[in-house]
Amino acid sequence: MEILKVSSSSNPSKVAGALANVIRESKEVELQAVGAGALNQAIKAVIICRGFIAPSGVNLVVIPSFNDIEIQGEQKTAIKLLIETK
Repeated sequence: MEILKVSSSSNPSKVAGALANVIRESKEVELQAVGAGALNQAIKAVIICRGFIAPSGVNLVVIPSFNDIEIQGEQKTAIKLLIETK
């Protein structure tokens, strides 16, 4: 499964385009965000992506969870958004 990392400076429209492309190919993708700003951009991207793919009859299911990751030797808690089609 492909993992797309989202930061607070990510452009939601570009993330949405990448998300739509991966979903069209593999039907599921994981977004990973650390921090409130990154999560905000990730949620915006999911909303925009839904607008891209909903006209073709595809709906998105988002399953949120926590994920412990290591960034530059430091442990962080990320929010993982598993996105699947329905």
